[in-house]
Amino acid sequence: MSVEFEEVSGFLAKHEPFAHLPAEELSGLPAQMSMRYAKRGEYLVHKGEVNESLFIIRSGAVDVVSGEGSLLDRRDPGRNCGYSTLLGEPVSHYDMVAVEDSLLLVMPQATFQRLTEQYPDITRFFTTQQRRIRSAAQELADSTAADVLRTSVKELIQADPLAVSPQTSIKDAAIKMTEHRVSSLLITSQDGALHGIVTDRDLRSRVVAAGVDSAQPVAQIMTGDPVTLSPESLVMEAVMHMGERGIHHLPVTRGGAIVGVVTQTDITRRMQDDPIFLSMDLSRRGSVEELEGSFAAATQLAARYIDRGTSPHDAAGLVTIAADTLARRLCAMAEEELGPPPVPYAFVAVGSQGRREMALASDQDNALVLDDGFEEAAHGWYFEELGRFVCEGLDRAGQVLCPGDMMAMSPEWRMTESQWISAFGTWVTAPQPDALLHSQVFFDFRTVYGDEGLGRRVHDAAVAAAKGSRRMHAHLASLAARREPPLTFFKGLVVDRAGDYANTLDVKKGGLAAIVQMARLYALSAGLAAVDTRERLTAAAGETVSREGSQNLLDAFNYLRAVTLNHQSEQVRRGLQPDYHIDPKSLSRMDRENLRDAFQVIKNMQNSLATKYPVRNI
Repeated sequence: MSVEFEEVSGFLAKHEPFAHLPAEELSGLPAQMSMRYAKRGEYLVHKGEVNESLFIIRSGAVDVVSGEGSLLDRRDPGRNCGYSTLLGEPVSHYDMVAVEDSLLLVMPQATFQRLTEQYPDITRFFTTQQRRIRSAAQELADSTAADVLRTSVKELIQADPLAVSPQTSIKDAAIKMTEHRVSSLLITSQDGALHGIVTDRDLRSRVVAAGVDSAQPVAQIMTGDPVTLSPESLVMEAVMHMGERGIHHLPVTRGGAIVGVVTQTDITRRMQDDPIFLSMDLSRRGSVEELEGSFAAATQLAARYIDRGTSPHDAAGLVTIAADTLARRLCAMAEEELGPPPVPYAFVAVGSQGRREMALASDQDNALVLDDGFEEAAHGWYFEELGRFVCEGLDRAGQVLCPGDMMAMSPEWRMTESQWISAFGTWVTAPQPDALLHSQVFFDFRTVYGDEGLGRRVHDAAVAAAKGSRRMHAHLASLAARREPPLTFFKGLVVDRAGDYANTLDVKKGGLAAIVQMARLYALSAGLAAVDTRERLTAAAGETVSREGSQNLLDAFNYLRAVTLNHQSEQVRRGLQPDYHIDPKSLSRMDRENLRDAFQVIKNMQNSLATKYPVRNI
């Protein structure tokens, strides 16, 4: 091989996607390619032209420009352009112009097609930027181990369900449960329609403890219209429902017909010796001391599941379940110590916990909504003590205190229903950028314990007020645009140069947080009550954000979460405090390309905010 061919082969070996080709393939490629020198300002391809070559930039830079003249991407040495027409597009949708004097390797279509047919990794790489992110995120999700969380609930059903009519006496229902050694009974009508469920816990708490006459119909103590699952639902969904609602039994139905019941015991038994459900069942623990370190233990267990391949969404769900269960248990403990609450209240989670998107490094973000009957002089001490008890208990469990004091133990975040609605009204009608920067997380509002109606009414009022406030939309857009992705003008990854996080980039600040803020903006401006980022983007698609833009952000969000959780699980495994600071050099070349693509999607969507939500509205 000539010296020149060796240099070209060595260059290709350093850049994706050619770096993974066999040595013999790499050594033969230069002879199948040609060189092209392009002066600054010279077009390689015009929009609307047929292109039959792949251009690999050896030196210089090439801009990819839309037909309207907008810069879509700037490609630097080692990157490629021109591949969309080689993948089936009849003509180029973009202009490609050298912005510096550039030296290009030109691969003919025949060679390109041979490589894509022979090497699947080449095909995967040479898709559009958006599809490459989607493919990478899906690959991470699809690499899951065949663990129990991915099992369908129909595989856990062990026997035909037992059912009685609503008119059956409580005593007869209890006898039937005892005879058949089951912990629940379904309540059905003559046509088999499900009306409710009664469990052994209901018999203890609603009959024995309450002194109810056992001759009364079982309908009086049943849980009506229970949450149900389909047989194809994953065990993960069952765990989520059980954890969020504090229940242990879920009926399984298909088309209205009852198939069976899945219990927490069924799941735990299937898990055998895996302690995850035992650790997550924190509701049985009787003191703050018994809860100590339990959230940290739950994050360690979540890290194990991440290592097994559990999806980012499910892993975040596991951490959120632990946080929710802890908060519920601590609220109940506080009531046991302080006595019954003097007025109804709701303990609400905001931020990542409110969105059910907690990572292994998440701290506390919570608040209290108090009934309008609250009087500071008479009741203030109670909720001050309750807030402190819960937040300090969470901290002892391992969910650290919020450095910004956004917690129920702070007087600022303990308000009545009317006060909360008024506060949201101020944020909506007279938003101040610095205040809104912090308060916007309160739009991610979810009741964890107490009166769900209080939390729901506040959130509904906030969403309704936010929908028509173009001024607040412009402020939110401005805040989202400030979250600059760590990319250079030439689309290189930017890392911190000094300090504790030298040589790393913050995947949260200009990545995940930017997407979360844009999704929040899209949902609120459309008047959507969704809180979860994925739900917000999906629901807003076609309304306040294009369907393509929504999907691109979803793909970037899924990928960045996967990269983040993999990074944090490695830190947990090594006994380090998890964070969002990733060293790009620790990633594969392909992952660095995917990371760059995800950040570029964010930057493109941020650029469009100024048009849709202009600053003049502020």
